Amino acid sequence: MLFNSWVFLWFFIVVWGLYLVLDHRRQNILLLIASYFFYGSWDWRFTSLLAGSTLLDYVCGLMIHGSASARSRRLWLACSIAGNLGILGFFKYYNFFASSVCDLLSAFGFQVQPWTLHIVLPVGISFYTFQTMSYTLDIYRGQMSPTRNFLDFALYVAFFPQLVAGPIERARNLLPQIQSRRRLDPEKVKEGIFLVGWGLFQKIMIADRLGPVVQSVFGNPDGAGTIEVLLSFYAFYVQIYCDFSGYSDIARGLAKMMGFELMVNFRMPFLADRVSDFWSRWHISLTTWVHDYLFISLGGIRKGSLRGALNILAAMTAIGLWHGPKWTFVLWGLYFGLLQAAAVLLRARRGRAAVLRRPSQSGMDRAFRVFVTFNLIAFGACLFRAENLAHAGAMLAALFNGIHWDMNALGIAIKVAWLAAPVFLMHGIQERAGDPMAFVRLPGLWRFAACTAAILVVVATLFLTADVKGGEEFIYFQF
Repeated sequence: MLFNSWVFLWFFIVVWGLYLVLDHRRQNILLLIASYFFYGSWDWRFTSLLAGSTLLDYVCGLMIHGSASARSRRLWLACSIAGNLGILGFFKYYNFFASSVCDLLSAFGFQVQPWTLHIVLPVGISFYTFQTMSYTLDIYRGQMSPTRNFLDFALYVAFFPQLVAGPIERARNLLPQIQSRRRLDPEKVKEGIFLVGWGLFQKIMIADRLGPVVQSVFGNPDGAGTIEVLLSFYAFYVQIYCDFSGYSDIARGLAKMMGFELMVNFRMPFLADRVSDFWSRWHISLTTWVHDYLFISLGGIRKGSLRGALNILAAMTAIGLWHGPKWTFVLWGLYFGLLQAAAVLLRARRGRAAVLRRPSQSGMDRAFRVFVTFNLIAFGACLFRAENLAHAGAMLAALFNGIHWDMNALGIAIKVAWLAAPVFLMHGIQERAGDPMAFVRLPGLWRFAACTAAILVVVATLFLTADVKGGEEFIYFQF
């Protein structure tokens, strides 16, 4: 069941209508049933995995909190981590590691046939696995106490707006909202409607329209010139942002309409002026998860710049591997790790004063840094989008096919610029106001006109291009 479908629209209308007339406890029961129905609409068999992960960390959380000895607490934490990563590793990475080991043995002269399995990847498994793991890790660290209400915990894990593509919520944020009575604020409902509308607009009118543009070049790199290849990198960067940010905005908007506040997962990443700044704005729920539970556990930068650079490499490689069982994802994470590690070592060489000093905020200087950062991120998008290493190599080689400014290149440039313009305009409004919800505060006439136009375009596009079950899937469903 896709957010960009008529089926989901009617599903949410029914759920929200019932939600508004029920008391707090029945609201939670309704949301839990709706969440499992929502998840089961993809494949009902995988609801057992979701329930199993929920039960595992519910029990482990109670046992960690109730154990008297440090050894017992560590054993129950290990049980949680091993169980979660074991399930995730089997379904997502088994074939990848089996094939990689066989390839490594073949390089040393041992011919081994990989024993692979026909495994269907459960949708959203990476998201809810990391979500439940954070719960037991926070209890082990003494940052929260476990809940004894299993239904509340089950709803925290399965809450349908953010179940299959995040944000990866911490129990410290979402569980208290589940446990307490929620008051529907008309202002929050208005914000929620805006987020849902803007998210659908990003997905349907920008990301889905850029998809064919990206595919036209990535599908035939040998026939593309330098300009087309560069434009395809930019187009995919905008596409993946609008696709994923669109989902996150819809999730936050649906939650707001029911009285919940989910974390912001994107914060104007196109305006990042350093690679590290980009990662503080992009997929924030994952980057903060890896920072808090992996990077800091490895020592962060407390043990010197060299150790800090190695820890950054490890954290970014883990982020790359989280996205999927492909070497292109590993290299994508390593690419960003190397950029940030180099920046850390360079600042250390310049001295402590350079580490503490913020970059100049003059207009031209910042604009230049934003331009450079945007291109570095877009260049990395080649690794993310490529099917395999050979495909990535072909795309990079196509950068040297020669500059041919023809009608095809001009058409791609116009389409990318036209489709990206609304996002940059929204970023500008948000940045100028210093408020992600700045659009909601605009004068009523402007807001009404823009919203009406966007809604009409989205509805017309859904009606003309989407079947009953839904339009294009969100890209991050595969992760």
